[in-house]
Formats: sequence, structure tokens, C-alpha cells
Amino acid sequence: MAETEMLSNLMQIRAFCQVVDQGSVSRAADELYRTQSAVTRAIRDLEQALDVPLFERHANGMLLTDFGKCVLPRARRAIAELRQIPSQLAKLQGKSGQRRGDTEPLYLFNVRRLQIFISLCKTRHMQTVATLLGLSQPAVSAALKVLENGAGLALLERTPHGMMPSLAGQDIVPNLRRALNELRHIPADIAARRGVLEGTVQVGALPLGRTRLLPQAIIGLTQRYSGVKVVTNESAFSALASELRSGEVDFIFGALRSSDYAADMATETLFTESMVILARKGHPLLSGTLTQAHLREARWVLPRAETPARRLLDNSFAAMNIPPPDPVVESGDLGIVRGLLLGSDMLAAVSARQLEHELGSGELVKLPLDLTDTHRAIGLTFRAGSLLSPAAEALVAEIRKLCS
Repeated sequence: MAETEMLSNLMQIRAFCQVVDQGSVSRAADELYRTQSAVTRAIRDLEQALDVPLFERHANGMLLTDFGKCVLPRARRAIAELRQIPSQLAKLQGKSGQRRGDTEPLYLFNVRRLQIFISLCKTRHMQTVATLLGLSQPAVSAALKVLENGAGLALLERTPHGMMPSLAGQDIVPNLRRALNELRHIPADIAARRGVLEGTVQVGALPLGRTRLLPQAIIGLTQRYSGVKVVTNESAFSALASELRSGEVDFIFGALRSSDYAADMATETLFTESMVILARKGHPLLSGTLTQAHLREARWVLPRAETPARRLLDNSFAAMNIPPPDPVVESGDLGIVRGLLLGSDMLAAVSARQLEHELGSGELVKLPLDLTDTHRAIGLTFRAGSLLSPAAEALVAEIRKLCS
């Protein structure tokens, strides 16, 4: 999420949720300990900011419009993320029990304050954050002080390497990011209700999905919907999983991980893929009979150690009573793998889909050896319980269509 992006006012979102829950402005005002005029003004300002009516006013209460029903799921999710934080901090302090104030952490209901803290966790430098957000350094310092006073704990620690998030700071950052990302999707949800698909999709792109299928899906989506932008993230799965948990990535496309590794994620298998051994056109091993000795003596470029692909490959060689190859190069970058194969007599074990263009052109050739038990499930990974934006849903639909 861009740190300077304008998001809905969290106090207005809080008032909106209470009016929905209580059914009237007066009851919401009592629950919020605010005047009816203040709650009415908060709802009016939110409607003006979103440029849609959220309620129909009736003598017997406030009824949600279709736009209000569209905004409500995101609004509730954002507030719920922030309301979890007091109990998380209490656990870190060894405290138990909840007071009313624990469920209403008003010090968190300020978007700019949260953006400042998240930016500080990223950059570790106050002046950098001030410049990034167009603020003065004292304003950044004051925002951090309000957050730490509210939390009752230090959230950042000054070190020789900059301002590092404390244990408490690390614990609450995912909640803050998820809350802000829920707000980020509200305008796109409203646009979709009006029949316009727009917004930015953040995709975690793993190697097995990003060579052909994901580009084709992006082309199909963006040709039909000019208001949609797609941002891909090619980090390792562990980094993508962290971004997925915080809402910075909408979904991941590629090889699936086991539920033991990602118990808080939901997966959808689209197809399975096995690994093959590739070599350049004219490689010496393509003439004559391929023997185990050839494989033992070959120079290999393989996936990095401890990756699922590498473990499958090692197990496959063990099943053939061949010691696992000791690679000359370890890399998950297909550009590097392709260059090494085309420019040398190295061998690589990859999915055929990853280099299918080179296989189709004849630049690369499969060696006549089956790698048993190397099939992997390829598909989509979501954060369990997440609510995709309309644009993300549309990109997922494109991917499913291509894989069907």
C-alpha cells in the first residue's frame, strides 16, 4: 500500500459500524459516548468522502443502502483488526482480562498515525518517514508518542542500525497493515457496485506460475478493464507468505505448500506438474544411452537447498539409487537457469512449463529420463478468511480459466 494513499477516516468508519449495529444514530451515540450531532456529522462526512449514500433515513431507523452493504464488510474487518491489538499487547505484558477501553483503542483510529508507524518499521528513520509522508519530524515523533502511550509499551527501539520495532511493535504491525488494506479496497468495492472494475491487484508470483499463465491472465484482465493495475511480487514464498498475512499481497500463484507449513492459509489446486531434466540443443548426453554415471558426473544448476522442488528432486534421485546431485549453481531465477543451460553443458531439473518457450523452439531439450514422484500441486494461496477485491477476484477467475 502506498504510504501517502488517502484512506477513509477510521473514526468515521467506527461510527458507521456502530450505526449499523445499533440501528439508529441515537443508540450509536450512546454506545460511542458522543453526541448525536457528532455521529450524524461523521456519517455525512464519510458519505461525502466516498461519494455514495450509505443509509436511507427512516422514522424507525437507519437502513443500509446497497453501497452501505458494500462498504460494511471491509469496515468491520478494519475495526476488528484494531480491536484485537489491546489483548495482544496485554498478553505480552502478562496481563489478563479486558476492560471497556481494551476493546476501543481510540489511539489506533487514525490512519496517518498508523501509516507513520508502518513507515517507521520499514525505513527505521524518522526524517525519511517525514519526507515520505510530507510531515515534519516533530509530527512523526508526536504520532509515535501517542501510539506508545496508548499501547503502554515501547513499539520502536533506537539502535545503531536505526529505529527497530520492539517485540510489541512486530506483533501489531500485521493487524495495522490488514486494517489499512481493508480500507484501501473500499473505493474499488464501490466502483464495482457501480459496474466499473478498477483498483490495484498485488500478486505473489512464484516461478511455476509466472512464466506463461500469470502473464496471459494479466493480459486478459487488463485488456478488458483499463482501470485495473497489477503489481507482481517475485519474492521467495516465505516473504510472500508474510506479505499475504498482512494483506500487502492479495494472493499467491504457484507451487502450493503443505497445510502444516501454512495452516492459516487456504489453497486451491489448479493442476499438477512434474519435473524434467533439461539440456541445451546438441548436448553430448542427447546422443547415445543416458546412464546413471552420466547423471552423477554432470554439472547441475538446481533449485536452492531446502526448497520443496529441491527436496522432491533429491528424493527422486535417492529412489533411483543415485546420490543427489551436488549443484554447481543454485538458483530459482529462470533467467539465470536459462542462460546457464543455453551457454554451457549444465543440466537443470525444472518444471517443463517454466521454460516451455525454449522447449517449443528447440533451444532446450528434455533428457529421456523420468523423475518419479516429483509432481507438485500448482495453484492459488489465499489468507484464510480474506475478502478479495473485485479486481483480484477477476484476475483469479482469469487464472482459473487458463488452467481449466
